[in-house]
Amino acid sequence: MNDRTRDPERTRAEIIEVATREFADQGYAGSRVDEIASKTRTTKRMIYYYFGGKEGLFLAVLEQAYRHIRSLEQQLDVDHLEPVEALRQLAGLTFDHHESHQDFVRLVAIENIHYAEHLQRSESREVLAAPALDVLTRIMERGRAAGLFRDDLDALDVHMIISAFCVFRGANRYTFRAIFDRDLLDPALRDHLRQMIGDLVVAHVTAGRS
Repeated sequence: MNDRTRDPERTRAEIIEVATREFADQGYAGSRVDEIASKTRTTKRMIYYYFGGKEGLFLAVLEQAYRHIRSLEQQLDVDHLEPVEALRQLAGLTFDHHESHQDFVRLVAIENIHYAEHLQRSESREVLAAPALDVLTRIMERGRAAGLFRDDLDALDVHMIISAFCVFRGANRYTFRAIFDRDLLDPALRDHLRQMIGDLVVAHVTAGRS
């Protein structure tokens, strides 16, 4: 009995890890199951056994990428912090994750090119969405109760603002640099941009509050 038979979860995880890089680098259309199999210790047949084919593998890659950041969000302990600082912590976590997981940013962009046709078929969409809003909802509720935050915004509004900034930084890095000669992932700019997203979100949710 070989390692693949003894440890299917490890085999599955290895396939997803390799496929994540391949899809992020080559896009969905440009990726080949043969090529992914050649970079693992398994076979094309095994990939089809585990995932049913290229579409199933890409969906598994997307789900895993989303589960990772949702897990980080759930682990974020901010309930003991003042709402403003809690909001900054959450924005900073998203900033850090997207910076260090550029594959995630690319995968999201690729899936949008395909009109989210793979995620639409996911049976885990609610699970993938909920953690992103659970922590943020609690922060927003505490901020409104304290009279600090506007009452015309919900957690999804704020999530969109944070995501827009953090995704833009990675997804548009090369065109932004080509046009403006500024690399948004330049380490010298990191502290400045991380502070900026916190300031932007806090300023928006507290606008009009004294």
